[in-house]
Amino acid sequence: MAASLAGKKIVFVTGNSKKLEEVIQILGDKFPCTLVAQKIDLPEYQGEPDEISIQKCQEAARQVPTLPLSHIDISVCSQCLTSLYFSCRKWFLEKLKPEGLYQLLAGFQDKSAYALCTFALSTGDPSEPVRLFRGRTLGQIVMPRGCRDFGWDPCFQPDGYKQTYAEMPKAEKNAISHRFRALLELQEYFGSLTSPEAGEGGGHLDKGFGEG
Repeated sequence: MAASLAGKKIVFVTGNSKKLEEVIQILGDKFPCTLVAQKIDLPEYQGEPDEISIQKCQEAARQVPTLPLSHIDISVCSQCLTSLYFSCRKWFLEKLKPEGLYQLLAGFQDKSAYALCTFALSTGDPSEPVRLFRGRTLGQIVMPRGCRDFGWDPCFQPDGYKQTYAEMPKAEKNAISHRFRALLELQEYFGSLTSPEAGEGGGHLDKGFGEG
């Protein structure tokens, strides 16, 4: 089942053209599948990031069952509020805005955080489990700086850098971001499907779509 995805179209569930543009730039020309963006209204599930990603991907698969699907769930996770995940949902950003996220942590000395990206991939077959690809970048929540056209990027400054995501050139951000790290896992997985070793029946082909 997994091998059949190579060379096919993947529905990338997003209504954000900038996310699609960034993902395509990161994946490059060697990615063996074609991404087709589609906006789907999905419930705002509660729970841990993995749980949310799986539930959203499964619901997306029910709505568009004829193609494999990829759904992305991104969170900024504060280290001092370990049980609270700031999921990047449209309503959250509209109400709180980057300034609100920074002010929410004003009473805490520790502003450390990490940016988390999870891609959830489904074959479209409900009997097949969803496969997750995760990426994480450590950083700090700071006073918003830079362009305001991409979510909470203005208030996240990755460790080792003096610029926020929003202040960085796109190429520089795309080389260290949480999305880049998750997509690297995705690339490696699809690369294994098209490699000679995979064709001989080894590698990831025997693992199917189980989480790992």
